[in-house]
This record gives sequence, structure tokens and C-alpha cells, in this order.
Amino acid sequence: MKVSTKVPLLDVRRQNQPLLAELREAFERVLDSGQFINGREVERFERAAAAVAGTRYAIGVSSGTDAILVALMALGIGPGDEVICPALTFFATAGCIVRVGATPVFADCCEQCFNIDTAGIEALITSRTKAIIPVHLFGQPADMDPILEIARRHGLAVIEDVAQAYGSEYAGRPAGSIGQFGTVSFFPSKNLGALGDAGLLVTNDRVLAETAILLRNHGEHVKYHHKMVGGNFRLDALQAALLGVKLPHLPAYTAARQEHAFAYQAALQGLKGLTLPVTHPDRIHIFNQYTIRTPRRDELKQFLEDKGIGTAVYYPVALHRQECFQHLGSFPPLPKAESLANEVLSLPVFPELQPEEQDAVIAAVREFFRRN
Repeated sequence: MKVSTKVPLLDVRRQNQPLLAELREAFERVLDSGQFINGREVERFERAAAAVAGTRYAIGVSSGTDAILVALMALGIGPGDEVICPALTFFATAGCIVRVGATPVFADCCEQCFNIDTAGIEALITSRTKAIIPVHLFGQPADMDPILEIARRHGLAVIEDVAQAYGSEYAGRPAGSIGQFGTVSFFPSKNLGALGDAGLLVTNDRVLAETAILLRNHGEHVKYHHKMVGGNFRLDALQAALLGVKLPHLPAYTAARQEHAFAYQAALQGLKGLTLPVTHPDRIHIFNQYTIRTPRRDELKQFLEDKGIGTAVYYPVALHRQECFQHLGSFPPLPKAESLANEVLSLPVFPELQPEEQDAVIAAVREFFRRN
């Protein structure tokens, strides 16, 4: 029997509708200004976004994917180089490594927090390794101190992929402020979502910031004079203005996500065959996703779907098993990442989720495991 009201995995309209007047005012302000590329709106948002990230510099870019790409380019990573990244993450992390001509080297993952397994990183380093990209998956930072220490010993750069964790913290430090670069996505499903594609690069390094600013605009400093080959990676002024409306609400969005996650933790603990996510005590988890594990993932997903409850699998195929990377050679088994890919399931946790909706999700999950 289905619940009387369907429970969506995410409903961005619920977040944007209360801000409709402010969003329209921002749109009209940009329209009236005639400044659609770069300009005051982008600069204003960059200053506010840098404050959240705890960095000296923030560079608005066209997407979270392009943020990773620009970071790699700014660090001079290219053909012949290797970059270590986790095997369980969104495609863009490894895709950007390949796009600059480098080779992704896939690390296994932590079964508790889903992030890169720091114990396996050092064995993957070769003379060609130039960087490590830890991904702060689902909203919880990776274990950064061991990563930084490994990078220091081997002279490697660290790019934090903060696509799902903007506003999270590791040992009191904002995610994105710890490595050479942090890369942020404002895709509409993220904890701070634009009304289209948008992204951000953050850094404390002045030279890297200046390089990234050049790269996002075809390597141009003076108009039609190009110091390097870059690309069109600019953040639209309209997206910057719209994000500027939503940014002050980010703490409230995060608090609501955390409240929903805590409710799941309390209600679902102890169910046989179900593993709940772990938040490490030295980290602030912002729960861009609330991701559970079960060997019966596909059955549970179908069971919830039949009841009108939205779920998602992030991600069903580990990166080292993706067809597009097989030409790179054979990869060693990564059993934790492969196990997670077969077992993870994300439940609705968006800020505007209503109590009766979450109650319906909890009741359905409990029913599944108690029946089976």
C-alpha cells in the first residue's frame, strides 16, 4: 500500500518559492544592469562565499566540474601526471583528471564515512603522482590530516572536492580551506543550489587565485591579450545574484538537514541488515545526502518506490569499473568501493522535508526490515 502523499527525494521548489520575491528582484537587478558576465554581482557573491569557506579567495566558475578542471590546470597538471582520487564518487572528479591529459589512480574507500581510505593512499604514489583529490562525499569531510601529511612528504598538491560539502568542517576548519584548492558545486540539488549550473574555486594562495581567474576567462588579463590557454569557465552574473539571495539561508538549510539525519539515526538504529552512516566526532556533516547501506539495496529501493518514496543510488558503478576508463589499463580490486556501490541508498533529507513525510519514510524502512 502506498503512502497517501508521495515523498520526493528532493523538491527544489519548496526552497525557492519562499524566496520568490527576492529572487525576482535579483533577476531584475541583473537585467537592468546589462552586466551579465563578471562584474559587481559576481564579485559580491565571491566575497560572501569566501567567508563561508574560510578562505582569502573565491573564484566563481561555471560549474563544480569546471572548478576541478581549473584547479588541475592552475596547478600545471597534465600529460604524464597521475592524480589519486577515490573510486566511489561522482564522475567529474576522475573525468577532469583525464581531460587535462593526466591519469586517475583510484583509491579504495572507508566503509564508515564513504570517503577515501587514507591508509591506502601512500601505496599508490609513484614518481608521476602530482596531486590527491579527496572528495568530501555526501557532506562529510574526508580525513584530511593524514592526507596533508602524505602530500607534504611526497610534495603533492591537495584539491578538496567540496561539491557536496560546502559549509562542512574538519577539526574546526571549513572544508575547502585545507588543501591548495577547494572546488564547490552549486548544482540545484546541492545544499546550496543555483537555478542552473554554477561552481566555485576557493584557495588561500594568491598566485593560484590569480592563475584561476586568468584560466576561467581564456587566459586573458588585458582584453584580447592571453597569458595562457584557458577556457570559458565564468560564473554568470545572474547565477551569482540568485546564489547571493540564498547564501544567508545556508546555516538554516544545514540545520534542517542535520535534524532530519538525527531523526533517521534515532529511528532506524538496530535494524538487522541495515548500516547507518557514521559521523566522525571531529567533523561537521552537512548531510547533502543521508546514505544508508544494505546488501538488499535493490529490494529496499523497489519497496520504497512502490510506496511512493523517492530514493537514489550514489553511485551504482565505482569509477574504476566505468567503461570510459578501461583503456587506462587494468585496475586492482577495490573491494570496499565495489561493496559500497552495491549497497548504498540515499533517503530524502532535503531541508523542507515535512515531519509526516519523514515519518512515512521511517515507517516504510522499518516495515521492510521487520518483514524480511
